[in-house]
Amino acid sequence: MKIPKRKLFLLIIFAYVAFSLYAAYNVFFSSKVISRVHRVVKKETGVLSGGVRDGGAAPFLADEWNPWEDEQVDYNSALNKKREAFKKHLDRVDKNKPKRYRVQIWGKAAIGLYLWEHILEGPLNPTDKVAQWREGEMQSEKIDFSFYTGPAVVQGHVPLDMNSLVLVLNGREQQKVSYSTRWLEHVHALVQSQTVSHVAVVLLGNEHCNNDWIGPYLKRNGGFVDLLFVVYDSPWVNDKDVFQWPLGVATYRQFPMIRPNAQMITSNRPYLCNFLGTVYKNSSRETLVRILKQSGLEKECITTAREKWLPQETADSLRRYQTALEQSELTLCPVGINTECYRIYEACSYGSVPVVEDVQTPGTCAAGPSSPLRLLKAAGAPFIYISDWKELPAILERERGMSQEQRVDRRRRLLEWYASFRQQMKERFTEVIEETFFKSG
Repeated sequence: MKIPKRKLFLLIIFAYVAFSLYAAYNVFFSSKVISRVHRVVKKETGVLSGGVRDGGAAPFLADEWNPWEDEQVDYNSALNKKREAFKKHLDRVDKNKPKRYRVQIWGKAAIGLYLWEHILEGPLNPTDKVAQWREGEMQSEKIDFSFYTGPAVVQGHVPLDMNSLVLVLNGREQQKVSYSTRWLEHVHALVQSQTVSHVAVVLLGNEHCNNDWIGPYLKRNGGFVDLLFVVYDSPWVNDKDVFQWPLGVATYRQFPMIRPNAQMITSNRPYLCNFLGTVYKNSSRETLVRILKQSGLEKECITTAREKWLPQETADSLRRYQTALEQSELTLCPVGINTECYRIYEACSYGSVPVVEDVQTPGTCAAGPSSPLRLLKAAGAPFIYISDWKELPAILERERGMSQEQRVDRRRRLLEWYASFRQQMKERFTEVIEETFFKSG
């Protein structure tokens, strides 16, 4: 059915009027229901009473629409609580975290390399042994150690960024003492300027134990040195502020850190013993060489005797010496100026049992049932001790009767002992430094 245009027009007009009236009614006459989503938050600025102050304008009412206000407040509150809880957690972690300490070592004597590379087993860069400047860092227990050594390490040019210092010095002869004294005076100035607070000295002592020159620098005598680690059986050793330190290998002759391997332990060594060294006149070394010749032992033992001591090894002589240690069951260790010698530790490095002449040498070193070699004996060193080289033929006769299995077992035990000894010295050094520098007083 076709609707006339007139009727269609009137119908549209009627619908428009009806919708307009309905809208007007809702706007002006119906009660307002404002949902939480459409809530209007009114913030007042100015005078709360709504009046006009001093002729000023009426207070301005700022309406801000925030449909998620409650959620935002709850969220911020929860977030702040989480942040506070996390902060407390970090505080607890930091409080329970083991405290670390920092100590710097200045190696101004060759035994510093034995301390760093053989005892602490720290790295050194560059690896070139004749480099002018070498340095390294390592951790031991709670202490972070840094180490500097070489001819270029001079007073006033070492980057000292901590207040605890270990100084490694040589006090064996007067020229070395003079050099060491200058370094001690330099460190004393650092203590006086409060740049350094704690000082320890590792000292290659005099072979007669005449170390009086360093006495005034010890704190117990009014000086500034808290701890002294000294080589040889000094009567000063009390295990409180003076401790005995091992001589170690001859790092000044470039003797390296030896890492034992299976072949070193199990190989069939062709020689019973070795002795390569200087033979001093009227010394027990003359007796040793004579007995080796008279007993016909020169073929079973590697021997090279020289009349004059040489401070440096050539590459060839060092190689021959290391080969002798590696190919011998025993290393003969006659006394020199002191009973303790580098040869003892070098033999241990290769698992060649030291045969040690256990006699006291002249000087002021401590005497008694545990001396000489007090430190090594206390550590249970598995050496062969003799009081006279006339005992040597009988010792070598027993060696000939040992089986390869027995020799391998003894070699293994010696290498294990030497590794354990170095570890004990590392722990002792670290603990004494920590206790004295950071926990006492």
